[in-house]
Amino acid sequence: MNNNTNKLASILNTKSHPIDASKYRSKCKSILDRDGVLVLKNFLLKESIQSILEEAKQQERLAYYCVNEHNVYLDPYDNNYPNSHPRNRTVVSSKGCITDDQVPKDSALRALYDSEEFRGFLCSVLDEKALYKYDDNLSSINIHYANEGQELGWHFDNSSFAITLLIQKPEAGGEFEYIRDFRNSKNNDNNYDQVLHLINEQCQPKKLTMENGSLVLFRGKDAIHRVTPTIGGRTRILSVLAYNASAGVQLSESARMTFFGKLN
Repeated sequence: MNNNTNKLASILNTKSHPIDASKYRSKCKSILDRDGVLVLKNFLLKESIQSILEEAKQQERLAYYCVNEHNVYLDPYDNNYPNSHPRNRTVVSSKGCITDDQVPKDSALRALYDSEEFRGFLCSVLDEKALYKYDDNLSSINIHYANEGQELGWHFDNSSFAITLLIQKPEAGGEFEYIRDFRNSKNNDNNYDQVLHLINEQCQPKKLTMENGSLVLFRGKDAIHRVTPTIGGRTRILSVLAYNASAGVQLSESARMTFFGKLN
């Protein structure tokens, strides 16, 4: 057993989540394929989540806070449609973020992210041949902070999967809501009519239940989703573990400036 394996065993709840076992991997993959989302409760040991939370609170003063108006497709404004069209209707996202270079080198979060066993598990469940970190020093591990009133507006992801770890639930609000198969990106079917109904609050989304320490794998390219505004004085804290299916990929400069306020 190498040092990375030892480190992972000290932070991961291996009794509930034997990530090296093929039977467990198959079960997780079946759930993700069926539901488009996989919630693994108590993925990390309580001591690990507590240490990650303490680090996140210490680093919160470094967070870059921004408010962005965007359409649900995360695409630039399209002059072929009026402002009122769902293609151009805007929603608001607001949060704070610290970047990979601000996460302590000895953090349990980094040990998890860098673990070959964890990446092997993700590859099996996501049906990817390999996963690579971003080729910039900001984008691989991010920690998001949503204080009272801050939210993530409705949107579709550009990537085929997202991996998050809930570090701290708020007192109320901060709920993850989604509707699966809400567009067909492969066929360029943007489902404008239903998107308009959703923006006008005429659709009933599903809510995802997660607790501190929950690892969530989500396929959000065709599943529209949002996080409702945080209610109360306890900040919602979540880590995004971002990987690429190809090596040498950097997050675009425009995205880095928008979300991180810096390029490096």
